[in-house]
Amino acid sequence: MRSPLLLSMAACWCLAVTAQAAEVRYRLTAANTKLEFTGTKPGGKHEGGFKRVSGLIALADGAEPQVTVEIDCTALYSDNMLLTWHLKGADFLNVKKHPQANFTSTSVRRSETGYVVSGKLTLLGVTVPVSFPATMTSGDVIRLQGTCVLHRRDFGMTYGKDKIDDNVEVRFDVNAARESATD
Repeated sequence: MRSPLLLSMAACWCLAVTAQAAEVRYRLTAANTKLEFTGTKPGGKHEGGFKRVSGLIALADGAEPQVTVEIDCTALYSDNMLLTWHLKGADFLNVKKHPQANFTSTSVRRSETGYVVSGKLTLLGVTVPVSFPATMTSGDVIRLQGTCVLHRRDFGMTYGKDKIDDNVEVRFDVNAARESATD
């Protein structure tokens, strides 16, 4: 005959192990995520971003954070209406053919100054490995911030050779609330 005390202790241990392994999720939305960029040329620079971003950051004990982001390229904006139209066209993002870009992390590792996020970015149907430094704090709200430099030619954007810099600075700032168990 099994002891009720032993069974109770085993049940508590199983619940504790399950609770430790539980995943905490943070939903990225347009309201809590900023994704902005700066493009440069010899005569100056242009600022812009994306108004619609969605995704998920998942944290689980003993595992690296997992980050997935979907970027609605049709929601691109810039500091110049004609430039916005041009960036959405075939010379740059070709949003009619490629309305969405995606990022999926492959690792999120601690560094001396915060974290290094590595993953795969798919833009214009081309998937490129990317890595960039970031800061991250978590609790009821996760804050993930960072800057990376993308090389537009890596994705097949060749318009404006020698007139537009190939490097584009991308900044992100996420302030996402923890999802409740019923979300």
